[in-house]
Amino acid sequence: MTTTVHKSATAVEVTRQTLSDPSLTKRSPGEEFAWAVSRDREGGDVVVALNGYLPSAFPLFATRPRYTVRHLLKVASVTDRPAAYVREAPEPGRDVPGNTYASTPESAFGPSVQHAELTDLVIDVAVPKGLVDEPALLAAFVDYRVLVRLGVVENESLLHGTADGRISGLLTLPELRTGAFGDDVCESLTSAAARVEDTGGSCDGIVAHPALYWRLVRDGTLSKLTEVGIKVARTRMMPRGQALLGDFRAAVTLLDPGVSSLTLRRNAGPEGEDVVRAHARAGLAVHLPQHFLLLSRP
Repeated sequence: MTTTVHKSATAVEVTRQTLSDPSLTKRSPGEEFAWAVSRDREGGDVVVALNGYLPSAFPLFATRPRYTVRHLLKVASVTDRPAAYVREAPEPGRDVPGNTYASTPESAFGPSVQHAELTDLVIDVAVPKGLVDEPALLAAFVDYRVLVRLGVVENESLLHGTADGRISGLLTLPELRTGAFGDDVCESLTSAAARVEDTGGSCDGIVAHPALYWRLVRDGTLSKLTEVGIKVARTRMMPRGQALLGDFRAAVTLLDPGVSSLTLRRNAGPEGEDVVRAHARAGLAVHLPQHFLLLSRP
């Protein structure tokens, strides 16, 4: 008796071509943009829609350990509509804990469901004459010069808020607690970190102006903070003489609907030059505003 064994068909290998790459799986934002511009034959505006959060695509993030404000936050993927989240309001005047749960500030937090609206982060950068005819150079210009400017707008928006009020800047939160720098910067920061934890959080980040950041490098404070897991972001959008400490990952969430774009706007500049517009949709859910503390010079 002969038994016939039928082998199951093997999976069919799929061959994929990269014609357009909106998810940036193989090309950088600048490369995808330059490719689209090079194919344009109409001479009008060129809009390149991208799936993802454009400020995070700046290529130098992969090779140097510089944190932006966003790097201190957790990120949630959302749809492009207001996102529901839970916000816990503190009880005024109750921010010093005792040694029982009933005496802690968080035992009196009042949770409620809120909705965070999304907004547009936008930057326009003039294109030098002749650049659109050099695809490789145009790609590098977008990746290394346009995206870094969008990152500045992102830092500004997260710290100071947006003009439409849809992102509440962390420095403008009504529940933000405050303190004063003393002569000993290290002592001031570590004492403030302990105060962050009075409300039940864990201080995991600091935002500082570059002048303060490099002072922390010089006196060894940065290394001490790094040892205990505190990330220090530096940005010129932070006022000199101030430092924002907080439990960033627990207190807020950056909302990312995966909607970004790069646009070549023909003759849109003040001198009639072409302009590259970088755009990303984003939102900010503030769960625990009382987990932030702002130190300032008296």
